Amino acid sequence: MTMCPSVAFLGIGLMGGPQARNLLKAGFAVTAWNRSPAKAEALVPLGAQVAATPAEAVHGADITIIMLENGPIVADVLFANGAAEALAPGSVVVDMSSIKPAEAIDHARRLAASGIVHLDAPVSGGTVGAEQGTLAIMAGGDAGAFAKAEPVLRAMGRPVHVGPAGAGQFAKLANQVIVGVTIGAVAEALMLAQQGGADPGKVREALRGGFAESRILELHAQRMIDRDFVTKGRSVTHLKDLDNALDAARRLEIATVPFTALTADLFRGLLANAGDLDHSGLIVELERRNGIAA
Repeated sequence: MTMCPSVAFLGIGLMGGPQARNLLKAGFAVTAWNRSPAKAEALVPLGAQVAATPAEAVHGADITIIMLENGPIVADVLFANGAAEALAPGSVVVDMSSIKPAEAIDHARRLAASGIVHLDAPVSGGTVGAEQGTLAIMAGGDAGAFAKAEPVLRAMGRPVHVGPAGAGQFAKLANQVIVGVTIGAVAEALMLAQQGGADPGKVREALRGGFAESRILELHAQRMIDRDFVTKGRSVTHLKDLDNALDAARRLEIATVPFTALTADLFRGLLANAGDLDHSGLIVELERRNGIAA
């Protein structure tokens, strides 16, 4: 491994774009690939190389970063489009997509058969964290591989090794359960307070700094009060993660995860009735179910 490893970046989207820019700013040599080439080509003025295929992108790379929409797409790019065969033995694949733990474990197993080391390292922090290089990065897999990839990951945020293969995805699911359930709790609390005659903005102000304090109360409650549901965190993505958490619970034979199940149901209703609002828009679905006009 060189002192400044070469990096392939697969998936230059809302998250991957700013992540790749931060790697370039940190001095890493980056080869980018994206299904729509224009997004990868936008990185050329910053010094990136652009590859026509995933296999071309990963050829000779020390570290391959993947940031794609879901597990089946990751599997398609890795195993159906020639990327896995083009990876150099001993190189490290860091999948920063949010996928099912079982999928991450399967990808690690399949790559290990070819001498490729895999980390599942999903993130939290949204597009703002991606742009600022402050993402929370939860990595599962071999500790030695994490040590090799850590300098690259630090250019994008705060990486923590949380356990073996799949553990990063379980940590991300934990994050999404906490965030989703808390959004629901804040929405329900503000709805209750407003229906009782309290000013929801003043209620938020009164609660700040007490035991109810959270980033959700700070940021998402204000969006609810302002009725600002321009997408910063997609509801469809949050529902995908909650469904992945429910799938993981079933596989682990955990009999009941009621908060996760209810929150997923609320997001499903929001998407069906109001569309893909910011996830703070969960209050819209609660109001609809209670016949409350906004």
